[in-house]
Amino acid sequence: LKSDFIQLLKETSDIDRHSRWSEIKRKIDSDSRYKAVDSSSRREDWFKDYVRKLEDKRDKDKDKDKDKERDREKDRDKDRERDEDSDDERKEREKQEKQERIEASIRKRTEEVERSLSSSLRERDKEREQHKKDEAVQLFNALLVDLVRNSEASWRDTRKQLRKDHRWELAELLDREEKEKIFEEHIESLFKRNKEMFHKLLDETNISLVAGWKEVKKVIKEDPRYSKFSSSDRKREKEFSDYMHEKYVQAKADFRELLKETKLITYKSKKLIEESDSHLKDIEKILENDKRYLVLDCAPEERAKILLAYVEDLHRRGVPPPPTASEPSRRSTK
Repeated sequence: LKSDFIQLLKETSDIDRHSRWSEIKRKIDSDSRYKAVDSSSRREDWFKDYVRKLEDKRDKDKDKDKDKERDREKDRDKDRERDEDSDDERKEREKQEKQERIEASIRKRTEEVERSLSSSLRERDKEREQHKKDEAVQLFNALLVDLVRNSEASWRDTRKQLRKDHRWELAELLDREEKEKIFEEHIESLFKRNKEMFHKLLDETNISLVAGWKEVKKVIKEDPRYSKFSSSDRKREKEFSDYMHEKYVQAKADFRELLKETKLITYKSKKLIEESDSHLKDIEKILENDKRYLVLDCAPEERAKILLAYVEDLHRRGVPPPPTASEPSRRSTK
C-alpha cells in the first residue's frame, strides 16, 4: 500500500517541500491508491516523510550541483592553464619553425652557391683541358705538315718517324686513335690538293675529250704535279679517266645549255629539217660560233645526236607558253 501511495505522490507534480497536506489531499483523494490507505494519519505521515525526503534530495542535489560546479571550475582552471601552456608552446613552436626556415634557407643558398662555384670550376677546368687539347692538335698538325708530304704515306710506317721528333711528346694529350685520325685527315688534305694540282695540269694541257692516257702522259710526265699526285701509274691513269669522263659529261651538259639559248631552234625545227637540210645548216652555222659546240668536234656523232634529240623534244612539247619576266633570254642569231 505504501509504495502505491508514494507512487501516487510522485505522480502529483505540484508537491514540493513547501506543500501542505491539506491542499494536496484534495487533489488526490479520489484516487484508489489514496482510498486504499484506511488511516488518515498514516496518509499524512507518509506524505510528510515523502516531502522530507524531497527536501533531503533537494539538498543532496544542490550539494551535487555545487560539487559539479566546483569540478567544472576546476576543469576550466585546468583548461585555462592548458590554453596558457598551449599558447606558450605554440609561440615557442612558431619561433622554432621560423628559425628552422631561416636555417634551411641559409643552407639552400649555401648549397646553390657551392653548386654554382663547383660548376664554374668544372667549366673552367673543362675549358682549360680543351685549350690544352687544341694546342696538342695544332702541334701535331704542324709536325705532320713538316714531316709528312707524301699523300700515299701510311700511318704504320710514318708513326716511327714521327716518334723521333720532340713534338710527338708535346702532343701526349692525344691518344693513339686521335693521332691516327688527324694523320688520316692530313693525308686526305694532301691527296685533295695533289688531285686539284693534277687536274689543273690536265686543264692547262688543252687535251681533246677523246685523248688517250698514253698520249697525254708523254706531254705531262715531266711536270712535278704529275709525279706528286701518285707514284702509281695505274692510279694516275684512273684519275685521268675519271677526269676525262667528268669533262665529257660536262661538255654535253654545256652543249645542251647552248641549244636552249639558241632562238633559231623552235618546236617547228623538226618539220623544217625534214623538209630541207638548210635549216639544220643554219642552226649549225650559229652554233659553230660557240666553244661549247666546238669542244665536241672530237665526237660529232654524239653532238648531232644531242642536237636532234633536243629538236625532237621541242616538237613533242609543241607551242611553248608565253615568255615571262623570269624566263632566261634565249640566244639571238649571231
